[in-house]
Amino acid sequence: MASTLPDPHPGARPTPADGGAASRAAERAGVEAHGIDHIPDSERRGRPRELFSVWAAANVTYLSLVVGGALVLMGLNLWQAFAVIVVGNLFWLLTGLLAVPGPVAGAPSEVVTRALYGVRGNRVNNAVTGWLISVCYFALNLAAAATAAFSLVDQAGLPVNSGTKAAVVVLIAAVTLAIGVYGHAAIVRLYLPITLALSAVFAVVGVAVLRHTDFGYAPGQPLTGTDLWAAGSAGIALIASGPLSYTTSADFSRYLPRSTPAKAVAGWTALGGFVPSVLVCGIGACAATAVDMNDPESSLQTLLPGWFRPVFLLALVLGTVALNALTSYSAGLALQAVGLRIRRTLSVLVDGAVAVSLTLYALLVSDFLDAVGDVLQLTVLLLGPATAVYATDILLRRNRYDGPALADESPGGPFWYTGGVNTSGALALTAGVAASALCVDSLYTGPVAAALGGVDLALPAGLVVTSGAYALLTARRRRSAPRAGRLPEQP
Repeated sequence: MASTLPDPHPGARPTPADGGAASRAAERAGVEAHGIDHIPDSERRGRPRELFSVWAAANVTYLSLVVGGALVLMGLNLWQAFAVIVVGNLFWLLTGLLAVPGPVAGAPSEVVTRALYGVRGNRVNNAVTGWLISVCYFALNLAAAATAAFSLVDQAGLPVNSGTKAAVVVLIAAVTLAIGVYGHAAIVRLYLPITLALSAVFAVVGVAVLRHTDFGYAPGQPLTGTDLWAAGSAGIALIASGPLSYTTSADFSRYLPRSTPAKAVAGWTALGGFVPSVLVCGIGACAATAVDMNDPESSLQTLLPGWFRPVFLLALVLGTVALNALTSYSAGLALQAVGLRIRRTLSVLVDGAVAVSLTLYALLVSDFLDAVGDVLQLTVLLLGPATAVYATDILLRRNRYDGPALADESPGGPFWYTGGVNTSGALALTAGVAASALCVDSLYTGPVAAALGGVDLALPAGLVVTSGAYALLTARRRRSAPRAGRLPEQP
């Protein structure tokens, strides 16, 4: 029996406990009825190419500009920064692979990962790599959007005080959460026009930036040797943290028909993230050769025509809203998958309330988000290994997942394993995180990174160790339990 309370869906008979009248009204209003429950074939719809705009809209963002500029500030020349941007964004291929189980299982990533960790182990996984990290990213992105909106308020001649700031944050969050609450259909429908609008704005920004770009730019003291490798590895990890944060990409492919080709799902997802991320990060790197990207919002405006600056600021807000709507949607599913009996629509609002509280505290009281930002630099320690376990499982199973079986949380279910935990997944993840911690150079320097002069190999180390450990442990588990039979859900 499921430990969560899925929203009532078409075909289900509402009960008084369901709040029948309210749920029927929500359905008529177009609110997505499903939570983490299985999507039946009769409700599948869409084409894989729709995934391109879903991911593109969420990646034409202010943060991509900032990250691109940060690479030059780290001491890389322009062409080195371009190389790092391309390599780091190749990790979108993994995001595409993780979207592949969606149509087959008819389930979100938060449920598919029960195959990796077991029913109980997956609740811990969703609490940390799903819910906690998503809420922190939501808060950081909301703060970035609010900063751009504060400039708009100031240009409109209104006072930018604590009350105004609080109202702006709440307003942006309300728009974001409305998309998350309406859910999958609203995201698919809205994100194509959002992608087109943002592409038009950033095309103008790109032209303006390229007119001032110094393509021969090199820092005053060019990096060489170990210093160059250290900056390059740190930059790749910084760029890769974007695609690696989307271990939930099956959330947005699960409504596609079961027969949808896996290559199409992976390709459109990866392309939707890769193309805009490379272009927008590239614009940020180019801008850093002409203006001070320590204050990107103000500096970039000096390169733009006066009439276009409010449009640019609005685009920054819109892009962040699109990004955070995906984040809030997945965080809501993660909260359900943790085991709380809460409807998806309410779980999204709970996530939003927590994120708004963090953002307001940061902007009005302290520098809390600076600390959160530092902590998120270390999420590669978790996100890299978590991605590796998931990707390896997909390959070992040849993407054979049974959605209804994944929904079975009973002790006798196929994914209960031992005491509700798949030790293969848990041990592999632990080994990968440990390997990453030895090689990281961020808030602290691991012994391997110290021995290499600050070269951060946390990302490749975590990926390789986790994948290898999971493959070996899974093979050993199968050999030690020959009587278990051959289930399509077992690798």
